[in-house]
Amino acid sequence: MKIHVAVTDTALVPAQPSDWLRDAGLSGAMVQFSGQVRDEQGRVEALHLEHYPGMTESVLSTIVEQAGKQWHLNGAWVVHRVGTMSPGDDIVQVAVSAAHRQAAFEACAFIMDLLKTRAPFWKKEFIGGHWFWV
Repeated sequence: MKIHVAVTDTALVPAQPSDWLRDAGLSGAMVQFSGQVRDEQGRVEALHLEHYPGMTESVLSTIVEQAGKQWHLNGAWVVHRVGTMSPGDDIVQVAVSAAHRQAAFEACAFIMDLLKTRAPFWKKEFIGGHWFWV
């Protein structure tokens, strides 16, 4: 299985995961999830994310490897953004390729769910001119 895991402070490119996962017909399915910075209350002016370099990538790689074994993936792409972002900015990309669509859907959801609960990211929101840790 080919794997790409990264944490970056630059803007995410929407087509990059699917371009990277293309495998000349080996996979019958590719599923891509893009998460955006959201502001449900109409108050968040910015979001700032920090992480522990090295540890974060290791946790993400472990999650991807676990998904790859469970669903026999051909490829997986996980990129998470850190730094300061605005509502609507892409913050995370998770994409997988597999022989069949059900495996791709399930693995993509699994990776995203574990990423939200296990990856060591710390965030604060800028509201009304002040930063607040979330």
